[in-house]
Amino acid sequence: MTAYAIAHIRPETLNEDVLRYIEEIQATMDPFEGRFLVHGREVEVKEGPWPGTIVVIGFPDIVKARAWYDSPAYQAILPLRTDHIAGEVILVEGVPAGYDARATATALRSAAGL
Repeated sequence: MTAYAIAHIRPETLNEDVLRYIEEIQATMDPFEGRFLVHGREVEVKEGPWPGTIVVIGFPDIVKARAWYDSPAYQAILPLRTDHIAGEVILVEGVPAGYDARATATALRSAAGL
């Protein structure tokens, strides 16, 4: 099942470290079949506050997403970003083909006794 690395980032001043991080990140993702799905785009905020932007990277599965994030290659460049850009990063599995939110609502309703 596809998995995603999602970052909500609030860029600070652009500098050489951040540029180097951007230049080098793809090479850290390639062994794990990671690819950018959203990167460097302006967000259109519809609800609530959302300072900054978002990055979404897709991986074939959560095992590869975790392996990429924990890899020595990515960990080596990570401080180039974290020292200069505030934000949060999560890894999350997508839903399977044929997912139906109604089934989730039914299960939640049952578990809550509603």
